[in-house]
Amino acid sequence: MSLAGAQVLVETARTVGLSAALGEQLSRWRKPTAVHDPGKVVLDLAVMLAVGGDCPADVTLLRAGSGLFGPVASTATISRLVATLAASGEEGLSALRSARAAARAQVASLTAPQAERGEVVVDIDATLITAHSEKEDAAPTYKRGFGFHPLLAYLDHGPGGTGEALAGINRRGNANAGTAADHLAILDLIENQLTPAQREALVIRTDTAACSHAFLDELTTRELGYSVGFYARADVAAAIEALPATAWVPAVDAEEKVRDGAWVAELSHLLHLDSWPPGMRVIARKERPHPGAQLRLTDIDGHRITCFATNHPGPDLPALELRHRRRARVEDRIRAAKDTGLRNLPYKDAASNQVWIELVLLAQDLTAWTQTLALHGEHAVAEPKRLRLLLFGIAARLIRTGRRVILDLDKSWPHAPAIVHAITTLRAYPTPG
Repeated sequence: MSLAGAQVLVETARTVGLSAALGEQLSRWRKPTAVHDPGKVVLDLAVMLAVGGDCPADVTLLRAGSGLFGPVASTATISRLVATLAASGEEGLSALRSARAAARAQVASLTAPQAERGEVVVDIDATLITAHSEKEDAAPTYKRGFGFHPLLAYLDHGPGGTGEALAGINRRGNANAGTAADHLAILDLIENQLTPAQREALVIRTDTAACSHAFLDELTTRELGYSVGFYARADVAAAIEALPATAWVPAVDAEEKVRDGAWVAELSHLLHLDSWPPGMRVIARKERPHPGAQLRLTDIDGHRITCFATNHPGPDLPALELRHRRRARVEDRIRAAKDTGLRNLPYKDAASNQVWIELVLLAQDLTAWTQTLALHGEHAVAEPKRLRLLLFGIAARLIRTGRRVILDLDKSWPHAPAIVHAITTLRAYPTPG
């Protein structure tokens, strides 16, 4: 059979308690005479998306290996379950989210203590999804396309981070990127996905779309850290012109070494910030533009100016600016999401498409947990396409002998030892209670 490497994902689901959590949370929707457990159906969909499926019918990939993955529901059964969860509204979404949160807490307990992880940085960003037919909430987008404009949230996946998918809200294609109500809604979903220790160290990082009084006021009320893009308007340009040359200090690159042609400075004392939350600081970065970069009216002396607001009291401006600039890594997670089923929302109604987004997030979580708990080296940082090529797509024979079932991997496959090591590692973890 093919896709034998996907057994690693199944083992991860068992290790972190995801299989049990889905079964428990979705048990209310199992009919007395049903053959397939709703939790198992949802897990099969997540595994299917993780190994490269793009629509519900692609679950056929797993059905062909039922000896490995167990009984796999038909496409019709899957469609009925999705429709049932969609019809239940927030109840169905809450069940899926609660199962993910329970598994996430188990992962946190198996990894480094919170004191060793430091800040828990969460990135919020929006993306566009094209719709090729008339669907509920599909609308023209600001890039002159047609589709949806969902808002997504991910744990940072830099050194020490896991890149887990925390939350996603589907929105109309013409939704305003800077709607504070949407950011407040996804903030609630983010906090519900984190453990109490993680919430205490939470830092929200996003672009200028979230730089609204309502959102930053709420972050301050909840005593959360933030690093948010700040609009470089005319008053910012005037403040930059008033700064002495000695106020600028060299910026640092990703290796935390001085970066030539880039400087940072604080503008808080030169701006009128009385209407903004107490403790907010505004920090500017100027740099020589890259070849072909287009300058704006607010850019000064041929330098590209970008600003961000933060409530971090630390004096190390280059470090704060580097932390904010690393927000660009969320684009990697969104690209991975579109490689894991988010390229297209397959259903006609908005409620079913929101369920689909939850399934995509679940598939991304399953991959991230596998990499965190069981994979090393290049496999621990590989994107979905790479994992499918190296690990998930390996062929194997399923052998039944002596009341045992043996997965005989293709020994000539160079990455087979990594799969064996991953499964062995996962089975060594304590069984969740």
